[in-house]
Amino acid sequence: MNPVKNGSQAGTEGILRAVLAAPRPAHNPGIISNTLTLGWRALLKIKHTPEQLVDLIMTPIMFTVLFTYMFGGALAGSTQEYLQFLLPGILVQTVVFTSVYTGFTLNTDISKGIFDRFRSMPIWRPSPMVGAMAGDMFRYTVSSVLVVVVGYIMGFRSGSGLPGIALSILLLDLFAFGIGWIFTTLALIVRTPSTVMATSWLVLMPLTFASNIFVDPATMPSWLQAFVSINPVALLVTAVRGIMDGTVALHEIGFALLAPAVVTAVCAPIAMRLYRRER
Repeated sequence: MNPVKNGSQAGTEGILRAVLAAPRPAHNPGIISNTLTLGWRALLKIKHTPEQLVDLIMTPIMFTVLFTYMFGGALAGSTQEYLQFLLPGILVQTVVFTSVYTGFTLNTDISKGIFDRFRSMPIWRPSPMVGAMAGDMFRYTVSSVLVVVVGYIMGFRSGSGLPGIALSILLLDLFAFGIGWIFTTLALIVRTPSTVMATSWLVLMPLTFASNIFVDPATMPSWLQAFVSINPVALLVTAVRGIMDGTVALHEIGFALLAPAVVTAVCAPIAMRLYRRER
C-alpha cells in the first residue's frame, strides 16, 4: 500500500470529521434578517435592469411637466393651480404603475429556477416575496421624493409642509404593498413575465385613467362619477390631496387603506399556498 496515499486519505477523513463535529449555529437568521437580505437583493436588480428607472423616475416627471404646462391653463385656468391639483395624483399613478414590477420580477425569478432554490433553503418561507415587496417600497419612496422635488421646483407647495409629504408617501407605500399582492399572486399563476405585465395593465389602465388623477370627476358623466367614487385609486388620490392640503379627514385615509387591506387579507394566503405548491 502507498503510505503517502493512506496518509492523505486519513488527513481528509480527519478534516471531514472535524467539520461535521463543529457546533452548528444556535439559530438561523431571523425573519427580519431574511427579509432585509432579500429586499436588498431586489434593489440590486436595478443595477442589471436600469430600464426600470424610466418608469420609476422619468415617466412620472414627464407626466408632471407635460400635463402641467400643456393642459394646466385649459383645465384649471393656470398652470400653478393645476400643478397643485395634479402632483398628488401623479404620485399615486407612479406607485400604482410601478407596483406591477413586483409580480414581473417574481415571475422572472420563478422562470429561471431561482425561487426553487429559495424554497430549499432554511429561511423564513415568505421572505423571498415579502423581501422583494419591501425592496419595491423603498423604490417607491425614492421615486415619490424625486417627483415632489421636481414639483417644488415648478412651484408646488404642500399646505401641511414636510410632515404632510412624509405621511402621504407612507400612505402610498402601504397602498402599493397591499395592492402588490395581486401581482404576486398573478406571477405565481401565469407562465411568463410578459403575461404578468400585459394582464396587469388591463386592470391598471382603467383604474388610473377613470379616476380623479387628472381632472375633477364633477365634469364626468354620472355613471362614470359613480365608478370614480368607489375606485380605490381615486380614494387614494383624495386622501393624498387632503393630506398635502392639510384638510384630510380620518375617514378618507381609512377608505384609501381599505382596498389594500382587503387585497392583502385575500391574496397573501393564496400567494403563499401557490408558492409552496410544486411548480
